[in-house]
Amino acid sequence: MGKELSICEVDKNIAIDFIQKYHYSKVMPSINKHFLGLICNDNLVGCLTLGFGTQPLQTINKLFPGYKTEHYYEIGKMCIQDDMPKNTGSQFISLVKKWMIENTKKLLLYTLADGIVGKIGYVYQASNFYYGGFFWTDVYIGSDGEKIHPRSAKTLLKENAEFLGKEKVFWLTPDFNKIKGIRRIRGKMFRYMLPLYKKEKKILEETGWVKNSYPKNDSLEWREQIEKGKYIKLDEMPKFALDVVNFNYKNVNAHNKKIKGLEFFFNC
Repeated sequence: MGKELSICEVDKNIAIDFIQKYHYSKVMPSINKHFLGLICNDNLVGCLTLGFGTQPLQTINKLFPGYKTEHYYEIGKMCIQDDMPKNTGSQFISLVKKWMIENTKKLLLYTLADGIVGKIGYVYQASNFYYGGFFWTDVYIGSDGEKIHPRSAKTLLKENAEFLGKEKVFWLTPDFNKIKGIRRIRGKMFRYMLPLYKKEKKILEETGWVKNSYPKNDSLEWREQIEKGKYIKLDEMPKFALDVVNFNYKNVNAHNKKIKGLEFFFNC
């Protein structure tokens, strides 16, 4: 008997528990609008979140002037059970596209592949997304290996400011990082966009988004800050301890709330 796949919206808590079990990163996006579950023979085998990044309007306006948040969703997290066939990812995306057309008024599906942790976006390439180039971004690696996004470093930034005798700093400084055993790493984020309609497909093609120049493993690159304004190229990807959750604890455990003193658990 073949594997029959379908999707539906699932409970937020069930989705997050599934994602934090199967996704490489337990940290959740801040703006989630829909939690879609991939169902195979009545079992939950995948999850995908639709929502926005931290600057949703700025993101779409930079890519497509005149477009607003009402015109797109961004994939925040996507993961599939390990024992599913290799093509399950592209089948999942196909079902998500159909779901968006039937249930939303969105025109575009946007996503990023996190090159800092070695992700190229092969599932998006296999799903015929258009590629829109990359941008550089920075993260920190704690002394325990935790991957710390700058947004999660508020307590460190406060400590760094006190260390310098300043009121505020916006980035951890190299001298402070050295004392704390923190590394600042720069890597690539790869942009992908899936048009839901022909008009948006034409716009993508006219503005330089492509399908014939996808990045590959040799596109990955990492740099490490050694002093203010100076980075060195690394020979290999830094090692992240993605199961370590200290500075990201609040984000990772935000869905574990108590209602009237009782905890509610959900089982897939």
